[in-house]
Amino acid sequence: MNVATILLYGYHPVREALRAGRRRIDTLHLAQGKGIVRRQELVELAEQAGVKVAWTSPEKLTALVGHRRHQDVAAHAADYPVCALEEILAQPVVEGRAPWLVLLDQVVDPQNFGAIVRTAHCAGVHGIVAPKDRSAPPTPAASKASAGALEHMRVAYVTNLVAAAQYLKAQGFWIAGAEQEGAQCVFDADLKGPLALIIGGEEKGLRPLVKKQCDFTLAIPQTGMIASLNASAAAAVIIYEAFRQRRS
Repeated sequence: MNVATILLYGYHPVREALRAGRRRIDTLHLAQGKGIVRRQELVELAEQAGVKVAWTSPEKLTALVGHRRHQDVAAHAADYPVCALEEILAQPVVEGRAPWLVLLDQVVDPQNFGAIVRTAHCAGVHGIVAPKDRSAPPTPAASKASAGALEHMRVAYVTNLVAAAQYLKAQGFWIAGAEQEGAQCVFDADLKGPLALIIGGEEKGLRPLVKKQCDFTLAIPQTGMIASLNASAAAAVIIYEAFRQRRS
């Protein structure tokens, strides 16, 4: 049965979707021409997964995808497998690690979303939680921006981020919010243990009701003339400081 509903594009998103095996893929589309040796890995992954491989011209692939940013690779795939918050929380129990989540408070730019997912995945974050309204969805563009990391990351979309934060606090999490005028320098804060880090949206940062749920807020020290880092850059700094602490 054909379950494909979207078109993934780009070498890394398609490769990681095949490797992760979290969503059904109907057909792998590859352009003929230069770089066929590089794409042989995709052919092997597709064969292992029982996915049909279709070779075509670069021009036809561009027409299929609708733009030239496909890197000669695309795949008809099922929708991204969004999960429940409870499913994310089950993973650290299996791993025997302190749970660690990133909550996104109305991050709407798919480039920022994808970049944050990529950093979070590389640092070992267990999952991303975002509100259903005014949040970047897990689209092919977001997967491309994450260099395919989205295919491995668990993402939950919740009705109310405040309620989700309250639920996590009841589960023993510390809630830390990233804010330009945060009460603690990120390099001085204790980021070990069960942690939910909240990153504010591109326009207004943390909303007041979301900030109210934070046990503490984190500031990134700066000396330059620019007012602040963007959401994905700030997230990267804080996530990797938490990674450093949790690793040791």
